[in-house]
Amino acid sequence: MPRRNGLQAARELVRQRPQLRVLMLSMHDVEAYCFEALKAGASGYVLKTVADRDLVEACRAAMRGEPFLYPPTIRTLMRVYLNDPERGLGSPLSPREEEVTKLVAESHSTDQIAQLLQISPKTVERHRENILAKLGMRDRIQLTRWAIRHGLVEP
Repeated sequence: MPRRNGLQAARELVRQRPQLRVLMLSMHDVEAYCFEALKAGASGYVLKTVADRDLVEACRAAMRGEPFLYPPTIRTLMRVYLNDPERGLGSPLSPREEEVTKLVAESHSTDQIAQLLQISPKTVERHRENILAKLGMRDRIQLTRWAIRHGLVEP
């Protein structure tokens, strides 16, 4: 997807149609990405590597209004909760900041990002400053690593 990733698309779909059930099919076996998918409103999360086994059941569960997670994800969620129930499971960034982060991580220049998002270059710079401050980072390299770990871009 040129301007969005799956998480951003899921958020937008659920925002526009709250009754819609979204099932995430992903190559990311990263707990943070799963958490973000659930936070975005996904009804379930299935890895592409096990889709041949779990996808039909995941679709059925979503249609019944039930959540679906593949078993290793359930274990991860339980472990995270039991080890640190106060841990925030979401991104500290706003949807617009996530868009900017994705584009920065994809090596777009400030002017390119401004053009893609139809905002001024100064606004892009301000978003980037805010993002780095929120995440406690210094540069694009750290931000790109964070974006990959959180599923905003693919490695």
